[in-house]
Amino acid sequence: MSIRSDEVNFLIYRYLLESGFQHSSFTFSQESHINQASISGSQVPPGALISLIQKGLQYVEAEVSITEDGTILEDVPPLSLIDAVTFDSYTGKGGLSMKGEGSGGGTKRTTHDNGEPMDIDKGVSDHPSSLVQVLRGHTSEVFTCSWSPVANVLVTGSGDSTARLWHLGIDSVGQKAESIVLSHQPPGGGQQGHVTSEGSNRDVTSVHWSPDGTQVATGSYDGIARLWGVDGSLRATLSHHSGPVFALKWNNKGNYLATGGVDKTAVIWDVSSGEVRQCFSHHKAPTLDVDWQNNTHFASCSADTDIHVYRLGVDKPIKTFSGHKNGVNAIKWDPSGSILASCSDDHTAKLWSMKQDACLHDLKKHTGDIYTLQWSPTGPNSTHPNANILLATASFDSTVRLWEIEKGTCIHTLRRHQDPVYSISFSPDGRYIASGSFDKWLFIWSTLDGSLVRQYGAESGIFEVCWNKDGNKLAASFSDNTVSVLDLRNLSS
Repeated sequence: MSIRSDEVNFLIYRYLLESGFQHSSFTFSQESHINQASISGSQVPPGALISLIQKGLQYVEAEVSITEDGTILEDVPPLSLIDAVTFDSYTGKGGLSMKGEGSGGGTKRTTHDNGEPMDIDKGVSDHPSSLVQVLRGHTSEVFTCSWSPVANVLVTGSGDSTARLWHLGIDSVGQKAESIVLSHQPPGGGQQGHVTSEGSNRDVTSVHWSPDGTQVATGSYDGIARLWGVDGSLRATLSHHSGPVFALKWNNKGNYLATGGVDKTAVIWDVSSGEVRQCFSHHKAPTLDVDWQNNTHFASCSADTDIHVYRLGVDKPIKTFSGHKNGVNAIKWDPSGSILASCSDDHTAKLWSMKQDACLHDLKKHTGDIYTLQWSPTGPNSTHPNANILLATASFDSTVRLWEIEKGTCIHTLRRHQDPVYSISFSPDGRYIASGSFDKWLFIWSTLDGSLVRQYGAESGIFEVCWNKDGNKLAASFSDNTVSVLDLRNLSS
């Protein structure tokens, strides 16, 4: 048996990537020089590190269960990882407990960490497999997915250096889906853009549709943003960042695209010319997200804990929001553009107004890093202006919380997940919210009372969930290289 450090490093890198730690995985790949390992990532299955650890744990359990004279002990409880690396010998006193399976591999979890059965199925309808279309074609994890705002066209982005366009009909379940491949490899295999420590790493990290649905933008680890037509044609290659692009967003008019990356900058692109309109370099750490307030104002957030608000044509931020104590993972303006929501690794979400420096509300109920947030499509300047607006936050504490904005109070805590929740998405009418986690479960909840109304158990961790424009299809992207599309026309029945 031989164990090489480059192989260990690669498995750790893949574990970080599959678990959603994109920024940590990038830093680790830089420091460990993964590109020198000559390991084919396509041959390494999802959850490889966890699978090896589980097998090692089983070996240690067997070693503990057999005495020197060959007697098999019957009352040995399952070992945790810490038990496995710290035990000297089994004394029969108990106190050892197996924790839940880690994210990445194995079968679907059916017990809580304390061994009690999960009550996921009680009174909740499983989504029928006959109403699920599985999209296959990617050869690595599918990190992101997004529906066109005008048609049933889904774009997916993967670690295989491609995005794919899937043109799906309303009755597409049961039909074989063909995709248009958007290759992020340069023509002829030459180098293009920023080359990471992994050499040819062009993982697609972010996707976003233009408001009219005629183009989709993709951001990649090679530092390039690309614009594509719905027919798969490459419309523009936007090269300026010196490191991976972590976020990109079109403004509502569709004439500008904002990008943010590990090089600490936020860049505004003139879509018609493909040229840089303006570059902002005020963050002291990677820019993790960007979002437009209107057609000329946008905000950016960073691992440096600050949020900057910019106006095109002005060189410096017109407003800086400081208050988070750790990196800010995501920001979103509400539909009216009057309130900016932010979430952070400091376990809080905050609401901000351009009218004051201090936050309007400090939302502190979560007990883990808050990875993402979403506004409901309700309230002023939305498609449902008479319904109350809600903010949803998803956390590494395995919960989703729904917040009332006027007083900043949590009105519902959605608790069924057992692993970090990486993605949430409101239905177009705001009546439901979907959540996806690395516990391999997709849940659909009522926003009215917080009840769980539908569940879908998958075979691997979920990176992203998103509804189509009509609310009758829900897509989820997975760590096993697949995408599932749920037909939800019977959701209210």
